[in-house]
Amino acid sequence: MKLLVCISKTPDTEAKIQLAADGKSLDTSGMKYIMNPYDEWYALVRALELVEANGGTVTVVNVGPADNDQIIRKALAIGANDAVRINAEPTSAWFVAHQIAAFAKNEGYDIIFCGKETIDYNGSEVPAMLAELLDLPFVSWASKLDMEGDTATIQRDIEGGVEIVKVKTPFVVSAAKGMAEQRIPNMRGIMMAKRKPLKVVEPVPAEDPVAIVQYAMPPAKKGVKLVDPENMDELVRLLHEEAKVI
Repeated sequence: MKLLVCISKTPDTEAKIQLAADGKSLDTSGMKYIMNPYDEWYALVRALELVEANGGTVTVVNVGPADNDQIIRKALAIGANDAVRINAEPTSAWFVAHQIAAFAKNEGYDIIFCGKETIDYNGSEVPAMLAELLDLPFVSWASKLDMEGDTATIQRDIEGGVEIVKVKTPFVVSAAKGMAEQRIPNMRGIMMAKRKPLKVVEPVPAEDPVAIVQYAMPPAKKGVKLVDPENMDELVRLLHEEAKVI
C-alpha cells in the first residue's frame, strides 16, 4: 500500500491567542506549535497500522516554511517512511489543497489521509477540496477504517447513529476520534527520523480566491448570575429581559 498523510502545524491547545497589530494575522511571538492532533493521533497512526498489517509505505506531506520541519520530523519519528514539505506559507484551505493535489496527482497513492479538521480554524475544508481536485471519492469524519484487498470498510458517526460505507482505492478520507490510538515516538524512532528523507518542493502557482479581511477576538465572557431555585419569578424575569439567544 502507498499511503499519504497530510499534516498541519497548529498552535498548542494551551497557547494564548493574540492578534497582530494589523488585525489580519496572529501574533506568533513566543507561541508554541504542535502537529495537529487529528492528523497525528488518528490519520497518521491508522496509516501506519495499515502498512504494518499489509506492507507498503507512509509518506507525510506538509505545506509550510522551514520552521515546520520540526513537526514533520516528529511524524517521521512516529513511523512515517519519508516526508515532503511544500515550501510555501499556507494562506487558505484552498491554497493548501491545491498544493497537495499538485504534488499527489501523479504519485499513485492508494489512500490519502487527513485529520477531520485543524484545531485552530476547525474548517474541515482541505480534505474535501483535495478529493475534488484529484477527482477521488471522499469519506469524511471516519472513526474506523478496515481494508480487505483494495476495498475499505469505513465507519463514520452521523447524527443519531453510525454509517458504514465501502469504497475502493484510491480515495481520500478524513479521520476523527476512534480511528486509532495516539503513539508516542520512542528514542529509536527519534534517532531514525534524523536520517529519513525530507524532500522540499516548490509550490505551484495557485490563485487564492480568499483574502483575510480582519480577525476579531470574541467578547469577554460576562459574569454568571445565580438565581435562588425558590425564586422562579426572578428567573422568568431574567429570561425575558436579559437572556440572549445565540
